[in-house]
This record gives sequence, C-alpha cells and structure tokens, in this order.
Amino acid sequence: MKSKTFTMLGLLVALWQYPLLAQDFDVYVSDAAQFNVGPWGIYKYGMNGENGTRFISDQLGWPQDIVFLEEENTMLVSNLNDGRITRHNAGTGVLTGEFATGIGGPTRMKIGPDGLLYVLQWQGNGKVRRYQPDGTFLGDFTATGVSNSIGLDWDASGNLYVSSYNGNFVKKFSPDGADLGKFISSNLNGPTNIWFRENGDLMVCGWGDGTVKRFNSDGVFQEVFISGIAQVEGVDFFPNGDIALGVGSQSTVKVYSPDGTFIKNLFTPGAAGVVRPNAVVFRFKNTTNVREVYREITIVTPAVGKFFRVSGTGLLAPGAVLKVFDSGGALVSSFHPADSTHWDASHLTAGIYHITATLADGAIAGQKVVVQH
Repeated sequence: MKSKTFTMLGLLVALWQYPLLAQDFDVYVSDAAQFNVGPWGIYKYGMNGENGTRFISDQLGWPQDIVFLEEENTMLVSNLNDGRITRHNAGTGVLTGEFATGIGGPTRMKIGPDGLLYVLQWQGNGKVRRYQPDGTFLGDFTATGVSNSIGLDWDASGNLYVSSYNGNFVKKFSPDGADLGKFISSNLNGPTNIWFRENGDLMVCGWGDGTVKRFNSDGVFQEVFISGIAQVEGVDFFPNGDIALGVGSQSTVKVYSPDGTFIKNLFTPGAAGVVRPNAVVFRFKNTTNVREVYREITIVTPAVGKFFRVSGTGLLAPGAVLKVFDSGGALVSSFHPADSTHWDASHLTAGIYHITATLADGAIAGQKVVVQH
C-alpha cells in the first residue's frame, strides 16, 4: 500500500496554495529569458492559455519558482541572481517586500509536510533551507548539501528527494534531514523538477536531454516517459490529471495526458512575450467565497492517485474530521484520521478534490489532491 500513498500532512499543504471550492484557475509562468540576462518576467494566463499578460516585469533576478501564500494574499518568487525570495501582492504582482535574503541562489521552493517552506540553493553550501510562512529562517534542514539543486519532492514515508542539475543525481534525505545517499545516480541529464506518482515511481525532468524519465520506488530506471522537450523544468497538474510542463526551448507550456501522450501547447509559443518558461504554477480561484483555507500542510500522500496514506496528524486538533470536497464545493466524504491510516478514493470520479481539517491552533488547513484512475 505504501507505493500508492501520499502523506496526509502533505494534503493539507496543497490546499494553502489551492483555495477550496475553486472552479477555475490561472496559470503563472516564470521566465528565465536569457538566463543570467533579462528582461525576466512572471506571466499569467487563463486556464486554457488565453489572455496572456506580463504579470511582473521588475524587481526580478533570474526568477526560478513561484509559491502562493493565500492567507496573506502573497506570491513568493525565488531569484537566483541576487539570493532573494521576494514578496508580491498575489492579485496585482506589486512588490511588497522581501521574504528572505542571503540565500545561495534560491531555485525550487515547496511547502513541506510540516507546513514550512523548503528552499533549494544552487550555490552556497547547497543545503536545503527551511522557513516559517512569515519568512523566519529556521536553519538548514539537510545535514549535507546538494550542489546545483533544482528539484524536490517527498515520498509517502516523508523522505525528501533533491535533484542536482550538474551532478546528474537525485539524493535522498530522511524525514529529519539525514543524508541517505544517492537515490538515482545514472540515466540523468540535467535533472530539474521531480515528482512522485501514486505507485511510488519518481518522475524526473531532464533539461539536458529533453525528457521526463520514470524510475521505480527503488530508483531503478524504467523508461523515457516523455521526450522532445529540451529545457523542460516547470510542472503542475490539471484537475483531470493532465500534466503541464514548461519547455524552455519551445517558449510554451506543453500539456500531456497522464500516460505521457502529447495533447497540445497550452498557449502559442512566445505568447505575451514569454521566452523560456522555467516554473509553471496553477492558482485556483475561490469563486464561491463560502470557505477560506488558511494554511497548507501535507495530510496524505501521494498528491495524484486513488489510494492515499494518512500521516502527520500531529498538527490536527483532537477529534478533527477530514472533509473531502469536489471542485464544485460539494462535500463528498469525511472521516476521522484515527479510524484509518488510508483513504480509498477509488469510488470518486477522476478530478481535483480538496481535503480540509482543523489544526490544533484553530486554523483551517487543507490540501489539493488529484484523483486519477
């Protein structure tokens, strides 16, 4: 069952970035332009690639990733060139300050199973840094560094995996940051983004050879899943499980079915002026305003699948009930985490669902999951 699970504490993490009851979403794309030479930008498109606009055009330094903190109406942008994570108004893109500075070339950012922000470093000591949502630095999380790190994800047991672009490996760390060695050390060419599938397979974007490769839960190479996508990096997922990939060499976001079949370009290459997409982030709209999600933490693993593993419930209020809503805001299921360590969603229609729960401090938290058969 472990290979078909996603930590429950991680499920709550995703809802912070994906407001509950959303029926529509926007696509945000960071543009690496000519790498260490601008002009850089953050672009915004409709869910079908329409109405492209340059959302942020200044105060950037080779942007790498985007994270939304919905509670604060804040967008975070990591900037490799100047070692900063900048804060922006999520609605307007206007710079509102600095979230963190003094980072050795920040690249990928992601909310972890504990509700904290994890940040990779391209330079410096290469250790994974950890921050509270208000920007308070909590120190280095990993015991050792990963040079040119640019992709991260967690498995169902809470182990952290980090890719090294120039080192051509993926390293594994325990839930407390101990170095567990190289998980993958061959068949890689400039690995960037990584993500786990429901069966425990690890998918790795290869910037250098233009592929997404599939490795099993032991790190053994299985296949080239997608090819012909040089400079691939950004990734996010549609409600039906389709995969959105930022492809720098083609100046667009390409859409693939869950089995790796090409569907379409989300938008015409170069639309709105984008040059080299290197992050793709969906932000769902709260169209009903019935409920507000205040915090994101991981509740279940994996994020995509039909069988999920419940874990990390220590942050929940005593007796908390996990409630599952569909994309239209209808309650479709509820259960007590104390009653089961797994959630079987095989009876639900494929699509996006949101799990919410009350935390020990009284806040409402949640996470987006994609049910895929």
